[in-house]
Amino acid sequence: MDRDNCSSLTEFIFLGISENTENKVTLFTMVLLVYLINLLANLGMITLIRMDLQLHTPMYFFLSHLSFCDLCYSTATSPKMLVDLFAKNKSISFHGCALQFLVFCIFANSEYLLLAVMPCDQYKAISSPLLFAVSMSNRVCSLLVAGVYLVAMADALIHTTLAFRLCFCGSNEINHFFYDLPPLFLLSCSDIQVNELALFLVYGFIELSTISGVLVFYFHIILSVLKIHSVEGRFKAFSTCTSHLTAVTIFQGTIFFMYFRLSSSYSLDQDKMTLLFFTLVIPMLNPLIYSLRNKDVKQALEKIKLKR
Repeated sequence: MDRDNCSSLTEFIFLGISENTENKVTLFTMVLLVYLINLLANLGMITLIRMDLQLHTPMYFFLSHLSFCDLCYSTATSPKMLVDLFAKNKSISFHGCALQFLVFCIFANSEYLLLAVMPCDQYKAISSPLLFAVSMSNRVCSLLVAGVYLVAMADALIHTTLAFRLCFCGSNEINHFFYDLPPLFLLSCSDIQVNELALFLVYGFIELSTISGVLVFYFHIILSVLKIHSVEGRFKAFSTCTSHLTAVTIFQGTIFFMYFRLSSSYSLDQDKMTLLFFTLVIPMLNPLIYSLRNKDVKQALEKIKLKR
C-alpha cells in the first residue's frame, strides 16, 4: 500500500484493561499495590546484593540483573496503564509507542535469556567447584550478561522496525493497555506476513535455544548431583535449582501461551489478562521465589536488621 495513505497517523489510543467503569477503582488499587510490591521487592533485591559482600557471587550477579530487567519492563507498561484507568485522553504518540515497545522488548528478552544463562553458574558450581572461580570469573559473567543485552537489543530493534513500517490508515484505537504486536496487527491495513514470519522465526529460535540450553544444563546438573555421596549435599544442590526451575517454568509458559497459540484461539480479553500477569505478577514473583527459599538472602536480611 502507498505510504502516503497512512502517513498522517501521529498517535495511538489505548482502550485499557477494561471498559467497565464500576471496577476501575478496585482494578487501580490492585494494580498499584502489585506494582509497588514489584518495585520494593526488586529494588530491595538489587540493593541487598550490592550491600552484602557474601552475595558478590556469579549467581547473585545474574540475579541482580534479573531484578533490574523485571523492574524495567514492568515500569515500561504499568505507570501508563494506571494513568489510563482514569484519564480521559488515553493517547500516546507514535514515537512514544515505539519507545515503550522497544524498552519492554529489550528487558523482557533480556530476562528470557538470563534465565537460560543462569544454569551455567549452577552447573559449574556443582560439577567443578575447584575450578569455579576461574570458569565463572567476573569477566566471564560480565561478558555473558553483555551478550544477553546485545541479543535482546537486536531482537527488539527487528520487531520495532518492522512494526512501525506498517500502514495504519483506519482506526488508531488499540484494544489493549499496552503496545503489543497482536492487537497492532489487527489495526494494520498492510501486509503483515513479514512481521508474523519474523515473530515466529525470531521468538521460535530464542524459545528453542533457551529451552534446549536449560534442558542440557539441567541434564548435566542432575548427573553431577547424583555423583554426590552425601544426602545433605544432594538436597542442597537440588534446592538451589528449584527456585530457578520455578521461575523458568512460569516465564516460559506465559511467553509460549502469548505468542505461540493458534490464531483461531486468540482472544483480546484473554491476551490482556495474560500480559497483565506477565508485566506485573511475574516481576513481583521472581524476587520472592529466589529469596524465600534462599538461606544466603535471609542471612543478609538478618545482618541488616542487626546493624539497625
